[in-house]
Amino acid sequence: MKADMRHTLNVEKCLASAGRARTVLDCRGGEVIFSQGDAADSIMYLLQGIVKLSVSGRREAVVGVLRSGNFFGEECLAGQSIRKRNATAMTRSTVLVIGKAAMMGLLRTKPALADRFMAHLLSRKVRVEDDLIDQLQRSSEQRLARTLLILAGYGQRGTRKNIVPRISQTTLAGIVGCTRSRVNVFLQKFKTLGFIAMDGPLTVHRSLRSVVSPSPLRVDLPANLVGPGRRRRA
Repeated sequence: MKADMRHTLNVEKCLASAGRARTVLDCRGGEVIFSQGDAADSIMYLLQGIVKLSVSGRREAVVGVLRSGNFFGEECLAGQSIRKRNATAMTRSTVLVIGKAAMMGLLRTKPALADRFMAHLLSRKVRVEDDLIDQLQRSSEQRLARTLLILAGYGQRGTRKNIVPRISQTTLAGIVGCTRSRVNVFLQKFKTLGFIAMDGPLTVHRSLRSVVSPSPLRVDLPANLVGPGRRRRA
């Protein structure tokens, strides 16, 4: 945890050296940071809060949820001239905006920042692959469980339970890729099983991980009801 804090402070110190090429945005929950079709002329670093990335169409598709310490809008460094996603603050957020040219200069002259940015890109690649695997191989229930664990910040040492930031079931449905009514059914099931608490703020318990990675010994149907060659469906 202390090492992570040092890395974060080093990154923020490097970005601060961008001078006038950087600005700080204070965004309220629900505020749009940028939209599809906007000019891609800067990269963002999330100092505080939670931001969702989405794509508009017949319905909104949420393609990422970012917490503090994450970069976004980095497509401008790959030659894209317009934004292909929307970025919206889910909670009150503070965002550091750095111009494209300034960021490229910092990456060339600040090795610590370049290393952190490379780690970010690799982590994003793994996350995208995991999300694709979720969509192809896991049930809606498992995808919701994984989403709640991510939003609650699990993976941090010493954490027994965490609170999910205020988020609507409609937004959760957009992230998971199912209907709001199914999200509600799964949340009630998780509550009944003791995996989450919903009486106050939505609190996620570590036991919810059993839904994402169930034990291979777990069976949903008696063996005599599953014939050879038949698969149990999630």
